[in-house]
Formats: sequence, structure tokens, C-alpha cells
Amino acid sequence: MDPREFKTIFEIVKAARRNLDEATWDYLIGGSDTETTLRRNRFAIDKLGLLPKILNDVSSVDTSGSFLGQHLDLPVVLAPIGSLQVLDAGGGASAAKAAEQAGVMIMASSVCEPGIEQIAAASDAPKVYQLYTRGDADWVDAIVERVVASSYVGFCLTVDTAVVSRRERDIAKRVVPTSQSSAEGDFTYQASLNWATVERIKKKYDIPLIIKGISRPDDALKALDYGVDVIYVSNHGGRQLDQSVGSISLLPAILKAVNGRADVIVDGGFYRGSDVVKAFALGASAVGIGRLEGWALAAGGVPVLVRCLQLLKREVATTMALCGVTTLDELDPSFITETDVVSDSDVMSAFPLISEGY
Repeated sequence: MDPREFKTIFEIVKAARRNLDEATWDYLIGGSDTETTLRRNRFAIDKLGLLPKILNDVSSVDTSGSFLGQHLDLPVVLAPIGSLQVLDAGGGASAAKAAEQAGVMIMASSVCEPGIEQIAAASDAPKVYQLYTRGDADWVDAIVERVVASSYVGFCLTVDTAVVSRRERDIAKRVVPTSQSSAEGDFTYQASLNWATVERIKKKYDIPLIIKGISRPDDALKALDYGVDVIYVSNHGGRQLDQSVGSISLLPAILKAVNGRADVIVDGGFYRGSDVVKAFALGASAVGIGRLEGWALAAGGVPVLVRCLQLLKREVATTMALCGVTTLDELDPSFITETDVVSDSDVMSAFPLISEGY
């Protein structure tokens, strides 16, 4: 199918569902335990309304911005997905190719294929490498050295996976995702990760350091004390701690605590252009998208992911114009208000026409 035939993002999601078996689909859309955190991510976005300004000239809208010193056509980061190669054979290399064509950034997971150097060579898109620590200090340092040598623009430690969560959709099917396969039988595979690792990396390596999985202002402040360059607000897409808080709800307090001392990125349930605009209005420096990336790759590989990002950019531009702004820098919290949620919030509620049979 010509990717240009996709006119809406929900058509891409439908195509992904057709292409994936039940186990892989459930891995992609599922969360941990009761999946409350998963639903709260969408609820937190849904309860924020937009307050547009009127009678501004919006004949030319610019969605571009910068993150980690990189100019991006849209300040979006393709979030790390551990089993990306299950959704598309090219895995992280496919995401890197799409990121270059769409003018966004990619964050490659250490548990997706291919390896560090192959993903780096796949495209000229700016790339961050995200690591799950599964070895000692020498093992971690060797990884960082390869990342630096491969010209990644940042290095990320994911810190919300101290133990393997219980993802009951996977458990019920006796599925062990690639991202957890090496931890089979090892409940505490990242439990020893602590601030000493952060301190050592900052002292030894000249590469921007991102901490992914921050949900508290005091942890954000501690990260700044250790020299962390980017605060990544995330609950792992609802796939780790159950009964947690929607990511975008955490953003204002963390931004207030950081007070401009570091960039702040957020992910968790961002599927539409209006979602992205809300995050920027609150003050985010960039927005991570994970499931949307996975759906698009599953629907048709690199060309469809590029098309999905084009549609997302169009949605962002349309929302900006209707809000009366022409650049992302013009957005601020005055554009946001809490309001009623008009539907049940879940992983698919951003695409209501799917449930109506479109």
C-alpha cells in the first residue's frame, strides 16, 4: 500500500492491528497489572483542554524546534522500544531511517536490534542511546564508549525498571518479550542501579546524559545535582509501576523544580498532534512517542512511519494555527485548562472512529 493513502493516524493503527498477531498486539498496547497507569496517561492528557487565542495571523506555521542542540522539524523523539525488531525486521535501524526523513530524533533501546554501530550508521538522524544496565561498571563504561565513538548526541539511563514488572497480557499468553528475555528468572536484573552510576558517567564521559523515568520533583533536583542534562518524565508507558500517575500531570511540578536548569522531555500516551501541543504549552522541550512509532512500523515499515510522522506534524500545525500561534515558543500554560473528560480513557481512546467501525 502506498503510504500516501493513509490520510489519518487511526488508519495506520488499524493497519497495524491487521498485521500483528494477538500476542504481539497485546505486547504493544499493554501495561502492567491492572493497567491503571496506562489508562491514566490518556486520562491526564484528555482532561486538559485548549484555550485558543483569536485574530492572529497564522498563515505560516512553523513546528520546528531544537533539542539537545539539534534542529528538528518537529521536536519529537522516537522513544526506545525493546522489541522493535518484532514489529519491523529492521528494528532500530528502520526507526533511524524514518527519523531522518521526518526530521525528528530517535532514542535507540539497548534491547532492540541491530547494535549500537549499525543503528548509528543507518541514517544521519540525531540519535540518543538508551541503556538498561545488565553488567558491572566496566560493562556500562564499555557501552558508553561505543556510544560516544558512534557519534550519538546523548546517552540515556532508564531508571524505572529496577525489577521486571508483571504485564499480565504477556503472562497469560506465556510470552517473554525480547526486552525481558535475558532477565527470565531474574526478578532484580536492574535493582542495583543507583546514583553512583550517574556520577561516574558524568565524570568520565563528555556526552549529554538523560535520566528516563523521573516522576518526582525531588528526584529531578537530585539529578541536576549530579549534572544530568535532560530530565525525562516517564512511567514507561504504563508498563512498569501500576497505579502511578499520568505523565503529563507530573510535568508542571517537575518543570517548576527544574526552573530552566535542564531540558525536560515527557512521554506516555501521546498519539495526536493536540497531545503534543499540550505538552509544549506546559513547557516540555520535546515529546517522546513509543506506541505510535510501533504501530506505524507494524503497519508498513519505514515508509509508513515517515507518513505517520508527517500526519502528526500536520496535526500539530493545525492545532497551533487554531490556537492562534505560529511557533511552539509562543505556547505557554495560559493555553491549557482542566476540563471534563468526555469518554473513557484508554490506549485506544485517541482514535474513537476505530470503535465506530471506520
